[in-house]
Amino acid sequence: MVEARRNTFKAPKPDASRLLAFDLITEVNRNEGYSNLLLPAALNASQLEDRDRNLVTELVYGTLRMQGKHDWVLAQISDRPWLEVDPGIVDVARMGVHQIHELRIPDHASVSATVEVARKRLGESKASFVNALLRSVTRKSHEEWFAPLEAITDNVTRLSIQYSHPEWIVSAYFDLLKDWQLVEAELRTNNIPALPTLVSWPGYSTQEELVALGAESTTYSSLGARLKGNPGTIDLIKHRLAGVQDEGSQLVATVFAAASGGSKWLDMCAGPGGKAALLSSIAKQRDIDFTANEFSVARADLVKKVVHGARVLCGDGRDIASYGENFDAILVDAPCTGLGALRRRPEVRWRRTLADLRELALLQRELIEASISVMNDGAILGYATCSPHLAETTVQCLDILKKHPELEQVDVAQYLPANLSDATRGQSMSLWTHKHGTDAMFLALFRKKIGSGS
Repeated sequence: MVEARRNTFKAPKPDASRLLAFDLITEVNRNEGYSNLLLPAALNASQLEDRDRNLVTELVYGTLRMQGKHDWVLAQISDRPWLEVDPGIVDVARMGVHQIHELRIPDHASVSATVEVARKRLGESKASFVNALLRSVTRKSHEEWFAPLEAITDNVTRLSIQYSHPEWIVSAYFDLLKDWQLVEAELRTNNIPALPTLVSWPGYSTQEELVALGAESTTYSSLGARLKGNPGTIDLIKHRLAGVQDEGSQLVATVFAAASGGSKWLDMCAGPGGKAALLSSIAKQRDIDFTANEFSVARADLVKKVVHGARVLCGDGRDIASYGENFDAILVDAPCTGLGALRRRPEVRWRRTLADLRELALLQRELIEASISVMNDGAILGYATCSPHLAETTVQCLDILKKHPELEQVDVAQYLPANLSDATRGQSMSLWTHKHGTDAMFLALFRKKIGSGS
């Protein structure tokens, strides 16, 4: 009898694409990995064909992006509290639901292929639970599952489930947009994968060269182009003559450069190097001495690779005065919650909390204070975040003006591209993904008044 049981057992045979996707999702969710770094490296190291690579990409980014929505479904099915379920079961079940509800994969294939991954990575017992969960999901259509949302009168709760965002982020968007339709548009856009955006670096490459490779010119940046494909295959990228940078990030750098003069510029928080690369090339063309500073050694090394020989400091920006130097233009692209780049970094929406917001706001203020202490008379301070949150943007600007009468805010509108409309909040640049097709970047400019002293 025992021998008969052994003969009926079949070893799990998961397909390579789903197995890789699950491993990456686990690394992101359980070990705080970053999907935008892990996924390209894993795909480059794999022998997968293009079709399978595309499936891995959608499973990883899509599952991470929509896991809140998937959890809402699974929590109704599970016979134990969903927060208490084994993390491996949670991650593989989310991946299964993503195939059932978001991809054009037949239910039976979604279930069986996912269960094989569970058998391989989690064992037979847990795989049986996953099988039961996913089969329960398939007993109702997507429309039937989410019809009850129409009865939820609280917009924050309903939109949080429907568009898979934590409630505090939904509330934060409403605080700014004051219109639930606009909030819904931003949430919806955050769930649409963004095409890679290339940037030409003045003196090294041109937008025309990028377009000649098959990319499409960006709408507002005269340096960028959007590409359907893998940027890593382009020689200009390989030889560090051009880069990959969101159009909104490009605008932060070019608008800051347009407002700035003098002979010494500083990028206070330069890693991983997107804005530093662009600013260093602009500075070189204008014979300006450019310095980049980055706290992390690893990120500082990345910056060194793209600033074409410009000086790179590795240290805490809050200690910048210890170098005994002043600058004519300083960009503080401050660490932030990243709420403006959720379409590119799907896991960020689940990692950030209100507690993080408070800590980051304090760090931002400290970095701002440090930069102000090394400004020459007439110098420009650019304060930027890839977050639209009030606490990280408008509140910080008001704080700067209250504490520093020697500074005056510069109206950013005069430096914006002529075709960029509805992109300001007061005197600051405030981009929105649903309006401009860029990350939701923020930039405020301040000038130190002549004769105000050090």
